[in-house]
Amino acid sequence: MQPRIPRQSAGEQGGRWPDGTDIEDRFSAELASAVSGARRRAVRDGDRQIDTAHLLHSLLECDAEARALLGDGPRIARVLGYLVQRSIGYGLRWQSAVEDSGAVPVVSGVDGFSAPAAAAMEDAGVRAARRGAARTGGVDLLAALVADPRTRAVEVLARAAVEPHAVLARVASHFEPAP
Repeated sequence: MQPRIPRQSAGEQGGRWPDGTDIEDRFSAELASAVSGARRRAVRDGDRQIDTAHLLHSLLECDAEARALLGDGPRIARVLGYLVQRSIGYGLRWQSAVEDSGAVPVVSGVDGFSAPAAAAMEDAGVRAARRGAARTGGVDLLAALVADPRTRAVEVLARAAVEPHAVLARVASHFEPAP
């Protein structure tokens, strides 16, 4: 069966999202690269949709700022180890299954993303807007990915002994103005 992910994700088709916004206007360079990488990873893995684990994997590869907020080097190595095992079909077995955490309503309009991944992308944009940022960054997506405790991204983090609440706290302090 052919994957249902379009050759280009909704966010990459002609450099525009369905709402007509240019990708460069919406995402930081690192986040745009991470979304593109997640799409390639999902297609290569034979998955039907980009899920939160694809987003986490690509985000950690593309965004040093987001990667640093996960914690020390060994912790990041464990997370990446689980993600690589998953991508080669070993360990966590989600391949060809659609991600549905059940915690979020189905989000339409973002073709090629699982509902939790689409919700995380939307939440990342809301987080960026709330802090007055012109573009959504990788740290915004990281916070959105760990906010839903029933996603694949959080399952990977839990197996690697990364506490989502601690990541959210580090993200919050990262954006606090210096005294």
